[in-house]
Amino acid sequence: MAALKLREWNSAEHLKTEEDMALYLEACLREAGDDAAFIAKALGTIARAKGMSEVARDTGLGRESLYKALSGEGNPSFATILKVTRALGIQLHAGPVRAA
Repeated sequence: MAALKLREWNSAEHLKTEEDMALYLEACLREAGDDAAFIAKALGTIARAKGMSEVARDTGLGRESLYKALSGEGNPSFATILKVTRALGIQLHAGPVRAA
């Protein structure tokens, strides 16, 4: 029997289009509940898919600081979140909370 070869799942590898990225963020927003770190990490995944250097350039923020802020361990300001979503070509939308 051949050895099973595994590798770590990297969601960023599967986000090819802006639509993929927006749908991924939408799904993460629905799943996150009150977990802001989950959303920051999701934005980090999308930024890696697009190219962190490009996102850093478009936001005017440092690449290393973006990696940290969007790691799920950081605590990015809302201003940073807005800059990142704009650089990613994603809009945040508001809507009423639906009962489960």
